[in-house]
Amino acid sequence: MQSGRHTIVLYQPSAARGSRTFLDYESVTQAMDGICGLFEKKLKDMNPTIRNITYEVADLYRFIDELPDMSALVYDTEVNAYIPYDRQWIKLRAFQHLRKLAGQAA
Repeated sequence: MQSGRHTIVLYQPSAARGSRTFLDYESVTQAMDGICGLFEKKLKDMNPTIRNITYEVADLYRFIDELPDMSALVYDTEVNAYIPYDRQWIKLRAFQHLRKLAGQAA
């Protein structure tokens, strides 16, 4: 399981190459929280008067797809290196993460 593995999320929030940045997390789970947080912050910035913003998984997917670039590097102790993952992997992991959170809230 990769939830306890150090994860670096690389992303580019705008078309400007200079906007490339990274986020550093102690686990895949924390990285998925961080990615959802990026999306939620964007929603709040776009809708400052709405207190409780809700969204569908498809909205999160669209956010990830519309970024000029997003990928993740997950540390693998077996090979002692970071393994790269694309945005499809990120979307799958984010979905699994949100589904788990929804199950805990029910």
